[in-house]
Amino acid sequence: MTDWSTVSLRDVLKLDLHRIPVDPSATYPMVGVYSFGRGLFHREPIENGATSYREFYRLRADHVVMSQLFGWEGALALSSDQFEGHFVSPQFPTFLCDESRLDRRFLSWLMVRPAFWNDLGTRATGMGDRRRTLSPDSLFACNIPLPPISEQRRIVARIEALAAKINEARGLREKAAEEAEAFVTSFHARLAGTRMKKLDDILRLDEDLAAVTPTDSYPQVGVKSFGAGLFAKSAVVGSETTYKTFNRLYEGAFVLSQVKGWEGAVAICPADLEGWFVSPEYRTFRCVEDEARPRYLASLVRTEWFWGKLATATRGVGARRERTRPEQFLNIEIPFPTMEKQAHGERVFAQLNSLRMVQAETATELDSLLPSILDRIFREHSI
Repeated sequence: MTDWSTVSLRDVLKLDLHRIPVDPSATYPMVGVYSFGRGLFHREPIENGATSYREFYRLRADHVVMSQLFGWEGALALSSDQFEGHFVSPQFPTFLCDESRLDRRFLSWLMVRPAFWNDLGTRATGMGDRRRTLSPDSLFACNIPLPPISEQRRIVARIEALAAKINEARGLREKAAEEAEAFVTSFHARLAGTRMKKLDDILRLDEDLAAVTPTDSYPQVGVKSFGAGLFAKSAVVGSETTYKTFNRLYEGAFVLSQVKGWEGAVAICPADLEGWFVSPEYRTFRCVEDEARPRYLASLVRTEWFWGKLATATRGVGARRERTRPEQFLNIEIPFPTMEKQAHGERVFAQLNSLRMVQAETATELDSLLPSILDRIFREHSI
């Protein structure tokens, strides 16, 4: 690889703001920028003057867009034909590349790298992550490696070909995961047949509440959404929290997040997290003996079907949903098999879980593959 020059983005990028005064009688289709290099997205339109902004910026298909609030965590993206003529707030300055020197697709691959975000973040102003803001000058001050334009296009073609293969593999893995979940749901229905049970029949609220003392340390556990299970968090010293009690976990406990249970933040506690703590926002339930097997439930609670039951039982819509209270949770009625059939289901699900573990490892490898490729390509010229 020949040496590349290093240039400031100020030399190859220019601010290009198409200012449009807000007309209270008009409707504005709005666009936002995802963090972590995930691109643009369509937002709810603004109509009837329902904004405090006096102007918006109109997008062009060839714009580069940066979030002033979250650019430091990867909220930068290229526009495209599907966003042409849509609008962003003044919090999203827009830029044009000097296409004679900088291929915008080459820039896009540079901008998805955490190294770029970190460099940009050094020029953010304000205190705390949610107050850090950027200006166009923050972006202009970034230095990038810049090979000749022909070399940029060759590199882009190479990266895009590899990214397409990675996305194809990711799609196959996601399809396999969907099929595995569908199997769990349908197999559960076959095992249960017409046998219906309220959760109150198979679970009992059972909490081991520990009084919080200022000098003690409490290793914390959280519950991931979408059936992703429990995860260890850092410990909390009693003097650092306003909670009066923590809930101590035990093996086999059914853990429900009152705040996010409706989107699958439920799990069964494994042996290695017994004795750890959750906040009072997490409620724990014990399986009723001779009615429910924890391992069987562990597979069931990972399905969208089960989350849908929780969502139906929780009042409200979207982020405005109320907490899922124990009385709402325990009142849910579902088809549920006998203990004997649950034992059979556990054996089948154990084989499926082995496949899921392989899929999870594959997903991790796929997620790390493209960043690794980008790092290798730009390593000698990293920002």
